[in-house]
Amino acid sequence: MYSTILLLHSWLRWAALVAGGGATFSALGTGDAARARAARWGLIFMIALDVQMLLGLLLYGVLSPYTAAAMNDFGAAMRDPMLRFWAVEHLSMMFGAVILVHVGRVLARKTADAAKKRTRLLICFGLAFLLILLGMPWPGLANARPLFRI
Repeated sequence: MYSTILLLHSWLRWAALVAGGGATFSALGTGDAARARAARWGLIFMIALDVQMLLGLLLYGVLSPYTAAAMNDFGAAMRDPMLRFWAVEHLSMMFGAVILVHVGRVLARKTADAAKKRTRLLICFGLAFLLILLGMPWPGLANARPLFRI
Protein backbone atom coordinates (compact mmCIF):
# COMPACT_ATOMS: atom_id res chain seq x y z
CA MET A 1 0.00 0.00 0.00
CA TYR A 2 2.83 2.40 0.95
CA SER A 3 4.64 2.00 -2.36
CA THR A 4 1.44 2.44 -4.39
CA ILE A 5 0.43 5.66 -2.62
CA LEU A 6 4.01 6.92 -2.80
CA LEU A 7 4.11 6.20 -6.53
CA LEU A 8 0.84 8.11 -7.08
CA HIS A 9 2.02 10.99 -4.91
CA SER A 10 5.33 11.11 -6.77
CA TRP A 11 3.78 11.17 -10.25
CA LEU A 12 0.97 13.57 -9.36
CA ARG A 13 3.56 16.17 -8.32
CA TRP A 14 4.32 16.69 -12.01
CA ALA A 15 0.66 17.43 -12.75
CA ALA A 16 0.64 19.85 -9.81
CA LEU A 17 3.82 21.54 -11.06
CA VAL A 18 2.50 21.90 -14.61
CA ALA A 19 -0.83 23.20 -13.30
CA GLY A 20 0.99 25.59 -10.95
CA GLY A 21 3.09 26.97 -13.78
CA GLY A 22 0.04 27.23 -16.02
CA ALA A 23 -2.00 28.98 -13.33
CA THR A 24 0.80 31.40 -12.46
CA PHE A 25 1.63 32.34 -16.04
CA SER A 26 -1.99 32.54 -17.16
CA ALA A 27 -2.63 35.02 -14.33
CA LEU A 28 -0.26 37.39 -16.14
CA GLY A 29 -2.63 37.78 -19.08
CA THR A 30 -5.27 40.46 -19.59
CA GLY A 31 -8.66 40.30 -21.23
CA ASP A 32 -11.61 37.97 -20.97
CA ALA A 33 -9.90 35.00 -22.61
CA ALA A 34 -6.91 35.29 -20.25
CA ARG A 35 -9.22 35.52 -17.20
CA ALA A 36 -11.06 32.38 -18.30
CA ARG A 37 -7.74 30.60 -18.89
CA ALA A 38 -6.47 31.69 -15.46
CA ALA A 39 -9.66 30.45 -13.81
CA ARG A 40 -9.40 27.07 -15.57
CA TRP A 41 -5.70 26.62 -14.73
CA GLY A 42 -6.37 27.76 -11.17
CA LEU A 43 -9.08 25.14 -10.74
CA ILE A 44 -6.81 22.41 -12.13
CA PHE A 45 -4.02 23.60 -9.83
CA MET A 46 -6.31 23.50 -6.81
CA ILE A 47 -7.63 20.03 -7.63
CA ALA A 48 -4.13 18.64 -8.21
CA LEU A 49 -2.92 20.07 -4.90
CA ASP A 50 -5.97 18.80 -3.01
CA VAL A 51 -5.43 15.26 -4.30
CA GLN A 52 -1.71 15.58 -3.55
CA MET A 53 -2.55 16.72 -0.03
CA LEU A 54 -4.86 13.75 0.56
CA LEU A 55 -2.24 11.29 -0.63
CA GLY A 56 0.45 13.09 1.34
CA LEU A 57 -1.58 13.06 4.54
CA LEU A 58 -2.19 9.35 4.09
CA LEU A 59 1.55 8.85 3.72
CA TYR A 60 2.36 11.20 6.59
CA GLY A 61 -0.17 9.96 9.10
CA VAL A 62 -0.42 6.26 8.35
CA LEU A 63 2.05 4.75 5.90
CA SER A 64 5.44 6.49 5.88
CA PRO A 65 8.29 4.93 7.84
CA TYR A 66 10.05 8.33 7.86
CA THR A 67 7.32 10.13 9.76
CA ALA A 68 6.83 7.13 12.05
CA ALA A 69 10.52 7.32 12.94
CA ALA A 70 10.29 11.08 13.40
CA MET A 71 7.27 10.82 15.69
CA ASN A 72 8.97 8.20 17.87
CA ASP A 73 11.62 10.74 18.89
CA PHE A 74 10.74 14.19 17.57
CA GLY A 75 13.72 15.87 19.25
CA ALA A 76 16.15 13.56 17.49
CA ALA A 77 14.23 14.01 14.24
CA MET A 78 14.77 17.77 14.42
CA ARG A 79 18.53 17.17 14.55
CA ASP A 80 18.41 14.87 11.51
CA PRO A 81 18.04 16.95 8.31
CA MET A 82 16.28 14.18 6.36
CA LEU A 83 13.74 13.39 9.08
CA ARG A 84 13.18 17.09 9.78
CA PHE A 85 12.50 17.69 6.10
CA TRP A 86 9.79 15.00 5.95
CA ALA A 87 8.32 15.66 9.41
CA VAL A 88 8.17 19.46 9.26
CA GLU A 89 9.57 21.29 6.23
CA HIS A 90 7.91 19.38 3.37
CA LEU A 91 4.59 19.28 5.20
CA SER A 92 4.66 23.00 6.11
CA MET A 93 5.57 24.20 2.63
CA MET A 94 2.98 22.02 0.93
CA PHE A 95 0.22 23.02 3.36
CA GLY A 96 1.19 26.63 2.74
CA ALA A 97 0.89 26.09 -1.03
CA VAL A 98 -2.56 24.49 -0.70
CA ILE A 99 -3.76 27.34 1.52
CA LEU A 100 -2.38 29.99 -0.84
CA VAL A 101 -4.14 28.48 -3.86
CA HIS A 102 -7.47 28.30 -2.06
CA VAL A 103 -7.13 31.80 -0.61
CA GLY A 104 -6.07 33.23 -3.97
CA ARG A 105 -9.09 31.76 -5.74
CA VAL A 106 -11.46 33.07 -3.06
CA LEU A 107 -9.89 36.54 -3.01
CA ALA A 108 -10.00 36.76 -6.80
CA ARG A 109 -13.61 35.63 -6.90
CA LYS A 110 -14.63 38.26 -4.34
CA THR A 111 -13.29 41.23 -6.28
CA ALA A 112 -14.91 42.80 -9.32
CA ASP A 113 -11.85 44.73 -10.53
CA ALA A 114 -10.03 42.69 -13.18
CA ALA A 115 -6.60 44.14 -12.36
CA LYS A 116 -6.95 43.35 -8.66
CA LYS A 117 -8.23 39.88 -9.47
CA ARG A 118 -5.21 39.25 -11.68
CA THR A 119 -2.81 40.59 -9.04
CA ARG A 120 -4.30 38.42 -6.30
CA LEU A 121 -4.13 35.31 -8.45
CA LEU A 122 -0.59 36.07 -9.56
CA ILE A 123 0.66 36.62 -6.00
CA CYS A 124 -1.07 33.61 -4.46
CA PHE A 125 -0.39 31.21 -7.32
CA GLY A 126 3.18 32.43 -7.70
CA LEU A 127 3.94 32.01 -3.99
CA ALA A 128 2.27 28.58 -3.95
CA PHE A 129 4.30 27.51 -6.99
CA LEU A 130 7.50 28.73 -5.28
CA LEU A 131 6.66 26.84 -2.07
CA ILE A 132 6.07 23.66 -4.07
CA LEU A 133 9.42 24.04 -5.83
CA LEU A 134 11.19 24.64 -2.51
CA GLY A 135 9.43 21.78 -0.75
CA MET A 136 10.10 19.08 -3.31
CA PRO A 137 12.85 16.51 -2.64
CA TRP A 138 15.01 17.34 -5.66
CA PRO A 139 17.93 15.09 -6.69
CA GLY A 140 21.20 16.33 -5.28
CA LEU A 141 19.72 17.42 -1.96
CA ALA A 142 20.19 15.57 1.33
CA ASN A 143 16.56 14.39 1.16
CA ALA A 144 16.66 13.55 -2.55
CA ARG A 145 14.16 11.30 -4.24
CA PRO A 146 14.11 10.12 -7.86
CA LEU A 147 12.41 12.42 -10.33
CA PHE A 148 10.34 9.55 -11.71
CA ARG A 149 9.46 6.53 -9.63
CA ILE A 150 8.70 3.28 -11.39
